[in-house]
Amino acid sequence: MGTISSIRQHGPASDVERAVQDVLGRDGVDTIVSLGEPGNALDTFHHTDHAECAECTAGGGYTGPNGVKVGHRAPEMGVAAIFYDPQYACHTPVDLWLSTGVRAMDHAVECMYHPCSTEVPWKALSLWAVRELFECLPQARDSHPHDETVTTRLFLAAFASSGLKGENIKGGMGLSHSLGHALGSPYGIPHGITSCMTLGKVVQLKARESPQNAKEISRLLPSAGGNPTGDDLQDALSVGDRIMGLVDSLGLDTETLSARGISSD
Repeated sequence: MGTISSIRQHGPASDVERAVQDVLGRDGVDTIVSLGEPGNALDTFHHTDHAECAECTAGGGYTGPNGVKVGHRAPEMGVAAIFYDPQYACHTPVDLWLSTGVRAMDHAVECMYHPCSTEVPWKALSLWAVRELFECLPQARDSHPHDETVTTRLFLAAFASSGLKGENIKGGMGLSHSLGHALGSPYGIPHGITSCMTLGKVVQLKARESPQNAKEISRLLPSAGGNPTGDDLQDALSVGDRIMGLVDSLGLDTETLSARGISSD
């Protein structure tokens, strides 16, 4: 038995390589139990302590020396079991907990205009997940880590946002998710915060892109606490406004790209 706790945010390749060598240097290792971001190996068990739902993806990645995230997907990379236990999440800082909840929102919202997403179960579960996230994230802002019911509801909403999306998904999750990878690893911005910065604006961009996108996004308005008007574009734009309003209400330190030292070049 042993513990590895040296892998930093975004999984720098050097950290991952040291961890791999550590595992290979031990005799009889047949199981990896990870806490937080999931490890990827056969017969892995994962205890999650955030609301992002990365543990539900049969894949993983690392950040190369140039700051670019490199991803891999394969069925055998899926974890064998996931444990959603609020006792683990009580140790997660509130800003990390809330921002990874917005990352789960990213997954749920972007499935609505993903070209490969299915109506059942992914879209149906995402409609429920968005409702839960809009209701529970403001509660968690004030109650985390003491309200285990809210914590558990957020865990399940995160799972619903991405856990049953299926294996037919081609390409990335969506534009907001892709921007998160482009901004996160190279500039050291947590993925939850990147979703806070991009999702609402991307939703409005995608709504204007096509009537079909607007129609699918508009379906989220009741889950986001709004009342549909029958105008798909206006309802979809309202979804984006409500996402940005939710992020503002959580008090997360999103800043601007310029404030984080990212130029227009």
